[in-house]
Amino acid sequence: MSFQAAVAKLNAPVKDLVVAFTENGTRHIGDAEKDQTEVAEWIEKAGQPDAASDANIQALNTTLIPRTYLVNNNLTAADVAIYGALHPYFSKLQPPQYYALPSLTRFFDHIQSSPSVTPYNSAFSTVNFDIENAPTPERKAEPPKKKEKKSVAPSPAPENAAATEVPAASAAAGSADKPQKTEKKEKKKKDVGAEQGGKKAAAKAPAAEDAGEPVPSMIDLRVGRIVDIMKHSDADGLYVEQIDIGEETGPRTVVSGLVHYIPIEEMRNKILIAVCNLKPANMRGVKSFAMVLCATSKDGKEGGIELIQPPANAKPGDRVYFEGSEYENATPLPQLNPKKKIFEAIQPGFITLDSREAAWVNPATKSVHKIRTKDGVCLAPTLVGASLS
Repeated sequence: MSFQAAVAKLNAPVKDLVVAFTENGTRHIGDAEKDQTEVAEWIEKAGQPDAASDANIQALNTTLIPRTYLVNNNLTAADVAIYGALHPYFSKLQPPQYYALPSLTRFFDHIQSSPSVTPYNSAFSTVNFDIENAPTPERKAEPPKKKEKKSVAPSPAPENAAATEVPAASAAAGSADKPQKTEKKEKKKKDVGAEQGGKKAAAKAPAAEDAGEPVPSMIDLRVGRIVDIMKHSDADGLYVEQIDIGEETGPRTVVSGLVHYIPIEEMRNKILIAVCNLKPANMRGVKSFAMVLCATSKDGKEGGIELIQPPANAKPGDRVYFEGSEYENATPLPQLNPKKKIFEAIQPGFITLDSREAAWVNPATKSVHKIRTKDGVCLAPTLVGASLS
């Protein structure tokens, strides 16, 4: 079914909303043909009489668990149509009822509050949600995986070796059997202790990765794309962005203090570099799960701030790394320990070269390590000699 045919089946207020939001089907209907088909399918569902049936509500809540939007992690007419179709349903819900639909409630509130939607949804009253008193969702830990016997098969090796050596020793010592047995038991205890100590050491190994001098490869940089952005409701200088970094769980919420430096129009759908392993931080009541990498003029913020741009062919989720054999294939830390101030130690070496290429300069050796993806080096649009953060 085409977009126009699907829209024709919508009730008047929802139809008017979708037509206005898409400017009569000229935008927000999907870029690829596959996306356009999926958008039309969702709009058709929004026009069904049973769109808000219990079964469809539960199915939609499950569908939205890992998603911010319905189609390809982009705000489309599909989201607006479903929001409009469910508005009468959500208008009647009490807190216990919408608490039971956390993913769908999040989606609905996000769409009704989106700066891209609010100019067109005046016919739909705002549905207020008591999020502050929402119960903490229960997250059941996965049961520990049982180790296969093969993985512990090598452990008897020391015991077998000891058993092989004992007969030779007893032949030489004659009546020294009891001391040998005692020695064997002690050796076995030592072997077991060593084995257990090895296991403990192995378990702690990942945490030891941030030992030693901070190096830039500890930082997890990835290509991201802003799929939605709005100004923070409680802070004039902050944007709240949804950034797709290629994760199955959907876009990350990121808060950036760029309102006074980069217009929101220039931020929308922007491809950028995200710092992905900083510890999540609350920014005026909104938790931020990453940071966008920016270049700040050598004359200070008044001289300009720009987003560092990946190569033209970069896609969300692409790995960003530092040139140099010691860094190119290194694995970043899962999360930077804020107490060790790893990022703060490395950041002073971040700079844009005369070529506008982003790089890290080793303060000790003065060697230059450009920041790049597999497709090329990342650049600042205009700034030279800028610091990066």
